[in-house]
Amino acid sequence: MVVPNYTYLKLKMPSPNSVITVESMYEHAYGCDIECIEYTEALMEAETLIVNLDRLGSEAPDSKRRARTFEPTEVIKLIPVDPTCSDDRALRISATLNIK
Repeated sequence: MVVPNYTYLKLKMPSPNSVITVESMYEHAYGCDIECIEYTEALMEAETLIVNLDRLGSEAPDSKRRARTFEPTEVIKLIPVDPTCSDDRALRISATLNIK
């Protein structure tokens, strides 16, 4: 049995003795509006981020793709002796050697 009036920012409800009126200020109502809008925008951005992360997580990484860093990816590197030959002869070189 509560009657809200959004134009005047009042809420009226009956009580045993009289009518109870709850009032608000325009500044407070405006602040609440801004807060709700910012919250909604944050939720929408979070949902977009979740969708993008799910899409990226479902993509299989390319096995032929190589890392482009200066950090060694292995402790020992195998270098083929003759790249044109198909035999398994290779040099084993430590990836942690100093440049000196």
